Amino acid sequence: MNRLDLDFPAPAESLASDEVLLDGCEAGHGEETLMFWEPRETFVVVGYANRVATEVNVAACAAKGIPIFRRCSGGGTVVQMRGGLNYSLILRITPDGPMRNITSANQFIMERNRAAIDTLRGEFKIQNPKSKISVRGHTDLCLGDLKFSGNAQRRCRRFLLFHGSLLLNCDLDLIAELLPMPSLEPDYRAHRPHGDFVTNLNVPAEKVKAALAQAWNVDGIAEPPPGEALKKLARGKYATREWNLKF
Repeated sequence: MNRLDLDFPAPAESLASDEVLLDGCEAGHGEETLMFWEPRETFVVVGYANRVATEVNVAACAAKGIPIFRRCSGGGTVVQMRGGLNYSLILRITPDGPMRNITSANQFIMERNRAAIDTLRGEFKIQNPKSKISVRGHTDLCLGDLKFSGNAQRRCRRFLLFHGSLLLNCDLDLIAELLPMPSLEPDYRAHRPHGDFVTNLNVPAEKVKAALAQAWNVDGIAEPPPGEALKKLARGKYATREWNLKF
């Protein structure tokens, strides 16, 4: 597997990179890849089927000049901000392999990611060092019963995209300010408000990247996605009101 570290000036380009990489692999022009990017600014990203008016405090975002985007995968709404880390896995689907269906892929990938983060336990700056890292609600990573990572996937015929964000050193109060309680929640949340539900890992991003790269047997450097194709997709889709506010 190859690694790719990206740093785009515009959120739309960061979001478009997932789709460009997935489509390239599906068309036979790429290999399995682990990609990382870190937000430069604060913005909100809704899942593909989310209704913006339901999942986002639109007035608060407007007052702060915080833009709202939509990604190509499902899952819930997230606040992207400095102190967060995003990763994307582009993985091959085979008929008898762990990526063969949604459930199997979720279980395989989340367990590998959980084990990778668990190797950093000595780095955690937390009140209860005995808290376990676990997979909850299918695609959440938790420290004890506090969530620090949400994840989602999008599937094509030959490859899938599995991506997520990790709270490392984020302003957690901003989440409650910009997002109402979600319309759907996993049972383990138990109706807890954002402030009682999420936590930072307080681990440097480079150490998390290294742990995930080791877990996924990264042994090369990937070519960045074609610049013109990425910019075209960002301008024509991910930066448009028609896409971002479609629901």
